[in-house]
Amino acid sequence: MMIKIGRRTTFNAAHRLHNPAWSEEKNQTVFGKCNSPNYHGHNYTLETWVRGDIDPDTGFVINLTDLKKIIKEEIEDEFDHRNLNLDVPDFKNLNPTAENIAKVIYQKLKPRLQHYELTVKLYETENNIVEYTE
Repeated sequence: MMIKIGRRTTFNAAHRLHNPAWSEEKNQTVFGKCNSPNYHGHNYTLETWVRGDIDPDTGFVINLTDLKKIIKEEIEDEFDHRNLNLDVPDFKNLNPTAENIAKVIYQKLKPRLQHYELTVKLYETENNIVEYTE
């Protein structure tokens, strides 16, 4: 029997949405205030969902203490209180949109959760949500 279990965490990060191949005018038109050259920040909420079988010995799909540690090591330690554009190598040549952030998070978590189906849901604001799974 497959079941999903999730963990919610938060991190704070700054970013700038900008395409260097475009003119300043086009960047401003497409990205608006998110294109500020001084960056802007969000209080992100990340939900990490793991789907798998319940282990008959533990009763767990995954030990949530282990999941918490993985998320901290792979995501929080690298993203929290950082400028994504400047401080996180994954975004050196990748625009840190909510969609791209969610995809990068998935790619960082998946190797350590390879035996499970994984879904990440990233809340950039209360109203803007991205979900990524493969």
